[in-house]
Amino acid sequence: MSGPALSAVLSALHLLAMGLGLVSLRGRGLALAGPLDAPGRQQLLRHDNAWGLAAALWVGTGLARAFGGVEKGLDFYMASGAFHLKMGLFALVLVLELWPMITFLRWRFDIACGREPDTRRARAFLWINRVEAVVVVLMVFVASFMARGLGMLPR
Repeated sequence: MSGPALSAVLSALHLLAMGLGLVSLRGRGLALAGPLDAPGRQQLLRHDNAWGLAAALWVGTGLARAFGGVEKGLDFYMASGAFHLKMGLFALVLVLELWPMITFLRWRFDIACGREPDTRRARAFLWINRVEAVVVVLMVFVASFMARGLGMLPR
């Protein structure tokens, strides 16, 4: 695949990953707000899986675009304040996601072992989920500014 075609495919996949991420966060939030009985937990974990898939696709395509030589190049990204802000927002999502991610992995283990997971922290995870969704939307705006060269750092 040629450079421009690869760039276009990676860009499209990156955008689709953001869409999938937002949809999965919405679904995960609805599940967290509802009853966390067996069907509710199944719905939650299904949306959490989609969120994980979106994150993997997002990170993979982002790394390829920023550092794979198919986009604007490393110099552009390193000189972009908007890129640094976007990465800071991304780091915030990662930090926010640690507690729910570890907990949902424990829930999966408990369910697999036939135990009831401890869902008492679901309300906290709902708030984290909402904050993550807002941060992802902010990242879309920052990325749009970055793509147009706005926010370049002085040399």
